[in-house]
Amino acid sequence: MPANKKRKKTRLLSHTRPTLSGRKKPSLSSQATRSLIGKHHNLQKQIHNAISNGDNVAADALRAELAASGGLQRYQDASIQGQSAERGGDTSKVLVEWMDEMLLGKMHGNAMGNQKLRMLEVGALKVDNACSRSGIFDVARIDLHSQHPGIQTQDFMERPLPSQSMLEEGGFDIVSLSLVVNYVGDAARRGEMLKRVGGFLRVKQLAHTGDDLNSSLLPALFLVLPAPCVTNSRYLDEETLEAIMTALGYVQKMKKFSKKLVYYVWSLASVHGGEARDVVFKKKEVRPGGQRNNFAIILQ
Repeated sequence: MPANKKRKKTRLLSHTRPTLSGRKKPSLSSQATRSLIGKHHNLQKQIHNAISNGDNVAADALRAELAASGGLQRYQDASIQGQSAERGGDTSKVLVEWMDEMLLGKMHGNAMGNQKLRMLEVGALKVDNACSRSGIFDVARIDLHSQHPGIQTQDFMERPLPSQSMLEEGGFDIVSLSLVVNYVGDAARRGEMLKRVGGFLRVKQLAHTGDDLNSSLLPALFLVLPAPCVTNSRYLDEETLEAIMTALGYVQKMKKFSKKLVYYVWSLASVHGGEARDVVFKKKEVRPGGQRNNFAIILQ
């Protein structure tokens, strides 16, 4: 009688062929994400400095290094991972919580019918963040390099300002600059960006609220910066930032510091604040020390 041969177990097809659907892209670690974002910002700063010094050869070499590291696409991929729910990085959650608190939940869940707050989200990366899901906002999204059809490819500094007669229709109740100002490599252009915000903000009394909403909150700027920009900068501290924003016509309504970020809601108190083209704030050392960063915002 022939010896019993051990039958080879048939392998399932799913064990021999890689799964194509449902497979997630490899995710960067938190440390790798921070490193990539930091390198991108540093290279952008070096490029700006090289251009300012008239060194086009160095600028081209730095641009090549930036492109080799993945450029803006890789930076955005890292930023999106940083904003993932798993990492608690959606900064707009803070704004939604504040709006619920300050408006006493009157607008949450579209409680006022179709009357939502109009928001311009600059540097938008996702269309399903907390603001988009809240029911509070009608969001217009722009970014330098859109990765979604719901986000318009546009430079905020080149977005046409609505005329005064069209501000009600083309303006916004809130402009969001979340981790946008710090991306700009030039201190003067950061100031120009903040100046420009006021030109998009409209003053509108929302019906059915029963309170003076505009004088207490709207229109407003939601501003998010890396905390070290304010807490460890040689040229910018809380007092200096508040002085700049006050000169532009804003009043601070909300503030929150986390380990990594600082969040603000600045209400536009003066109709002409956003047009303060004659306001000047030069770079001035406010916090000496060898371990400081050089982040600055100037108005000129």
